[in-house]
Amino acid sequence: MTETVGKEILIEGVDPRELYGAQNVYLEQIKSLHPALKVVARGSSLKVLGSEAETQRFAKRMDSLVAYYLKYGHVSSQVIDQCFSGGITQDDAPVDKDVIVYGNNGNIVRARTVNQQRLVKLYDRNDLLFAVGPAGSGKTYTAIALAVRALKEKQVRRIILTRPAVEAGEKLGFLPGDMKEKLDPYLQPLYDALNDMIPPVKLQKFLEDGTVQIAPLAYMRGRTLDNAFVILDEAQNTTLSQIKMFLTRMGRNARFIVTGDVTQIDLPRRSDSGLVRTMEILRGIADIGIVEFDKRDIVRHPLVKHIVEAFDRMTGEGHVIPSERE
Repeated sequence: MTETVGKEILIEGVDPRELYGAQNVYLEQIKSLHPALKVVARGSSLKVLGSEAETQRFAKRMDSLVAYYLKYGHVSSQVIDQCFSGGITQDDAPVDKDVIVYGNNGNIVRARTVNQQRLVKLYDRNDLLFAVGPAGSGKTYTAIALAVRALKEKQVRRIILTRPAVEAGEKLGFLPGDMKEKLDPYLQPLYDALNDMIPPVKLQKFLEDGTVQIAPLAYMRGRTLDNAFVILDEAQNTTLSQIKMFLTRMGRNARFIVTGDVTQIDLPRRSDSGLVRTMEILRGIADIGIVEFDKRDIVRHPLVKHIVEAFDRMTGEGHVIPSERE
């Protein structure tokens, strides 16, 4: 008669909700792969009841799954199948060369267009990058993915994301709440991207301890940013002096990416934007790369590409789109 033993397996360093999946779909899959065992999830541990050989085999496979998650930041149904069939070891690496980082719920963040791939390649040999182009071309999302990867691989100690708080038709003073509540709507796209790539519990911890910082551009003044991956988003809404202030914050072991869309300037005068002028000044300097995205890179809804083309035709024929301030 086979002796029944009980074993507790601790799930350390991982949010169980990420490992077990939405509505425990991954946990149920794990249970189905060991039908001879009784498996009960209790918070950050699993209670396992069955034969000693079977429980030991289960524990080893769970260790492999947890190690995979800690290394790549995601699990999927296919990964679980491979882990529990012995097909994945802790040293396995993804084979997709375009993968930047593994996000939440099995989401794979990859360079999907030619210019996104070019941005990733230029990152490997430049400390400062400019990525400019139309809405929906993935320039900011790709930059944030590179930042998350650098943090996971311990190339940097923190991520700093910043935007100029320039209103597009709505005055900050008219918005409800304190200063943080007034500014958060401007920074929300950055939160959205991070939420795709970092588990919620871990992201909250990073925000609390300063590993990830999201702040308006004015908060950068006077700082020296060492060991950091810093992204300036919506840079078309910075003046020449503001963008100079930002770039001169670069400290030791820092990587900077500046993103913007020169067709969406919300400053009182379009000529106030310092982004294009800055790229002209810095073009050709070693360790500075420039990637110019275009409508072929747009990866949002297919209509977005047609919208951009329509507006390009309008402005190209000498029409001027009136500002809401006029």
